[in-house]
Amino acid sequence: MSIDYAQAFDAYEAVRHRLPPYVSADTASVTLDTLDDLADAFDVFFLDAFGVLNIGERAIPEVPERIAALQAAGKQILIVSNAAGFPHATLVEKYTRLGYCFDPDDIITSRKSLLAGLGGRCDIHWGLMATRSTGLQDLEGLNLTYIEEDPNVYDSVEGFLMIGSAAWTEERQALLETALRKRPRPVLVGNPDIVAPREQGFSSEPGYFAHRLADQTGIKPEFFGKPFNNIYDLAFKQVGSVDPTRVLMVGDSLHTDILGAHSVGIKSALITGYGFFSGQDINKALESAKIFPDYVLVRP
Repeated sequence: MSIDYAQAFDAYEAVRHRLPPYVSADTASVTLDTLDDLADAFDVFFLDAFGVLNIGERAIPEVPERIAALQAAGKQILIVSNAAGFPHATLVEKYTRLGYCFDPDDIITSRKSLLAGLGGRCDIHWGLMATRSTGLQDLEGLNLTYIEEDPNVYDSVEGFLMIGSAAWTEERQALLETALRKRPRPVLVGNPDIVAPREQGFSSEPGYFAHRLADQTGIKPEFFGKPFNNIYDLAFKQVGSVDPTRVLMVGDSLHTDILGAHSVGIKSALITGYGFFSGQDINKALESAKIFPDYVLVRP
């Protein structure tokens, strides 16, 4: 399903009651050009992927070189992404192909966050919202059945994992809503994003369908990934003991990247030239959402 900018922004605003709160009197954002302008101010950079490193299957121009220079200067650079739909090895290969050099352990995704958050629920029979072609690597230890067109599967499973929506349809959404009205069960969402920027507009992501599900059934999904703290817990565990005032989250979304950074007490930088806000009036968006990054960057 294709979603335009206005629909996506309004969708995020409509679900603010399910997101971490934003409480701050500081409405002043410093506008800079690129990450180079912040190299001396921070030691650790958490980077969103879509809209910061790449748009779809293309690296954003000059960003691989800029990230390499920061790494050479001794900065810790982590990808912190809601890319739950892809196995970890696939993402490592993708970023390498796009010209980036990340240690596999420095790629922190909501897929990892979801798996860490399962706790003692690994033996539950889960219905899986995912794209078959991406495979089940990283998920081998779980009892999973794809939820597709067979209503009997929706009725038989003990809970639902929502990690990838590329193959999701309105018919499947209706089956899931019906099944949960009939018998409420846990719903875990491995990607809270409502949309993701692609080469041609926005794609609808698992968060879009999860919030619709909550509105229609009263089910309260458990979200794993930005803007929720669980993914940042993994990121901080990876970097070890650091001064949080020297950590910067860089992303293209107010309601995931900037709100998430605020919720864990670190600084944030919003990219406006690519991703969610490309071509949009950023000042109007800031005033409307009342979410203010510490920095606004034209480019990553």
